[in-house]
Amino acid sequence: MRCLWALLPVIAVCVMANRTTCNCLASDSRRSAIVTAIETQRDSVVNIHGQKMIASPDDEAGAEMRRVNGMGTGVVIDGRGYIVTNYHVVEGVKRIEVTMESGKTTTAVLVSHDPRTDLAVIKINPTESLSVITIGRSDDLMIGETVLAMGNAYGYEHTVTRGIISALHRTVEVSRTQRYEDLIQTDASINPGNSGGPLLNVDGEMIGINVAVRAGAQGIGFAIPIDRVLELITELMSSERVDRTWHGIVAKGEGQSGAVVMTVHRQSPAEIVGVKAGDLITRVGDQPVTSQLDIERAMIGHKAGDSVFVTVSRDGGERRVDLSLAAIRQQPVSLEDRCWEEIGIRCQPMPSGKVQKLQARYRGGLLITEVRKDGPAIDQGIRQGDILVGLHVWETITTENISYVLDKVRDDDLVQLKFFILRGRETLFGNLVSDSLRR
Repeated sequence: MRCLWALLPVIAVCVMANRTTCNCLASDSRRSAIVTAIETQRDSVVNIHGQKMIASPDDEAGAEMRRVNGMGTGVVIDGRGYIVTNYHVVEGVKRIEVTMESGKTTTAVLVSHDPRTDLAVIKINPTESLSVITIGRSDDLMIGETVLAMGNAYGYEHTVTRGIISALHRTVEVSRTQRYEDLIQTDASINPGNSGGPLLNVDGEMIGINVAVRAGAQGIGFAIPIDRVLELITELMSSERVDRTWHGIVAKGEGQSGAVVMTVHRQSPAEIVGVKAGDLITRVGDQPVTSQLDIERAMIGHKAGDSVFVTVSRDGGERRVDLSLAAIRQQPVSLEDRCWEEIGIRCQPMPSGKVQKLQARYRGGLLITEVRKDGPAIDQGIRQGDILVGLHVWETITTENISYVLDKVRDDDLVQLKFFILRGRETLFGNLVSDSLRR
């Protein structure tokens, strides 16, 4: 008897070890679609920590700042270490710490961001290629379908919650400084720390980025639809934005077959090597291509002058072209003249404190001092004294911001350019056509 009792603890330990480290004994009925979805995507979700200095929203300028601990979630969208999260998760954080599913923690740098849409791209330097999130679509979502949220809820890393889609196309103002439009509403528990994490469907595809909870409410959370996220992240991860290089390809995804070239910019590196509208791009370097984002992911990290192989399918045949990236075009000599000629305004930077007294969500803006009588701005009702706070998807704090957007208008052949202005305490928006597109 003494020998048997002596062995029992060892047996118990072995049994418990098998239960916690191996799930191979789980029955098929327990291995649901939800379990599979979480298992396949878990490694591509990271937890983000950091400290920042903040003041109370009601404090006057010059008030004493206080240090707070921040936390959030991110998703890996490129195996080299590029991660998407909410901008408010990393805003003002000097040392961004990222913890992987394995428990390993490393530091990240902020690569690109857009405060207005509250999205950011950060990067870590992994020792090996990371698991990348599986991206789905959000144009076919159904109210009532099951969704899963994963994130760093209240600091409890890799927490998973389940719910359904409660509504679509919600507009939510979560604070005086942040407003979201066209959100997915879900009753999956989304808590502080979930921001920037994935909202998954039962197939394990990311259909949104979790952004907000409604203060005082239970069972109401919101996510940015993935189709909108991809549009914004393509801008944030463009080679022009990250590396200041230029390739000249604008493409649209065609499922798994590749991306169809919609436009090739004039005198661009792509035009020089013979890429044409209608071509199907299937690969850039070693990167398979199914979207414009894949093209940008393959291009970033290269310098001007570097050659990148692009595999193109045309008329049933396939060929590979050697595309040499070019440096982005230089800014014009006079930014003031460019604003006047192409938009029809003269403007000057406005102190951020004055802008935030009118509307705290904006970091700054440009005071419009003059409007041209025959320009695009006056056609849309823009007036002297308005404050320009955004163009397209970018904030406008300096005239250099306007010039950057106008370059995108020209290079991407945009027909309309969305603008956001402050008039008093009210935000107004509309669409204008730059004179540069009328010629």
